[in-house]
Amino acid sequence: MTDIRKAAVRTVAARTAWVTVLLALGIAVAPGAQAAGPPASGAPASGAGAPVPVAAGELAQAAAAAQSPAVLDKLGHFFARKGVPPTGGLTLGAAEEAKAAAAAAPRLSGETVAVYTLDRDFVAGAPGAPVAKAEFAATRAVSADGQVASVWTVREAGGWRVVNVASGGDESDYPALAASGGGGTAFREPQINAWYVLRGGRVLPLDDEARRSVGAGGTDLAAYQRLVHQRYGDKLPGSVYDRAGEGGGYRPDAAAEATGGGGGTLAAAAAGAALGVTAVTGAALALRRRLHG
Repeated sequence: MTDIRKAAVRTVAARTAWVTVLLALGIAVAPGAQAAGPPASGAPASGAGAPVPVAAGELAQAAAAAQSPAVLDKLGHFFARKGVPPTGGLTLGAAEEAKAAAAAAPRLSGETVAVYTLDRDFVAGAPGAPVAKAEFAATRAVSADGQVASVWTVREAGGWRVVNVASGGDESDYPALAASGGGGTAFREPQINAWYVLRGGRVLPLDDEARRSVGAGGTDLAAYQRLVHQRYGDKLPGSVYDRAGEGGGYRPDAAAEATGGGGGTLAAAAAGAALGVTAVTGAALALRRRLHG
């Protein structure tokens, strides 16, 4: 896993209201597939701390996986239920749901993008470590009535596999925002649901959580490394915290009380995943509604 294992958790403003594993989908993910993630390809981009980009050919394969009939069918049901899981309370009969799923007419929109996530080696202070690494690829999906979802794919030995659908389009929206604002690499710090862009050696905020983290003007890469090391450095794989199996959640407010700002407690995600919003357990595709506020 390229992120911080057992350190990524839901925040109050984050997007993990639920996870439903659909074993009947037939898009199984082999154990350890998520850990593999998109393969890095090519030389590191110029600039200190820049992530290694994912090859365009790999992203094309990820897009093809997201376009499969099985995924589009599940997207139809996802949109029909407006993200409410099959186990959730919804007065919608099977026939009505099937009709609404067909009417949703889901389609993929825009380019498939690599999603970069804060790298544990950077947090640990490893020399030359990039600030983030590619964790998965995301493709934006839209319904006939304007709903938006993000389809996540990961690279494994057998090719690209769809592992998650989340409501909303953060994974494509923030890279687009970064590109329109002057370029750079968008990445996320999932523990606090923050999105940044690395540009010209500086870490700049793309959302409110990031602005609260590094300020409206951002910070330089060295200062950001010190910040995330303070937050998560003692909670990396193999740490006492990790071995203790702590749970609960990362709380910036508690961090401020304990350290004067910038620290806090972390928890293992429910499925042991290190993405903060991903709870794929190596079984099948997960679908979730993302909550904000």
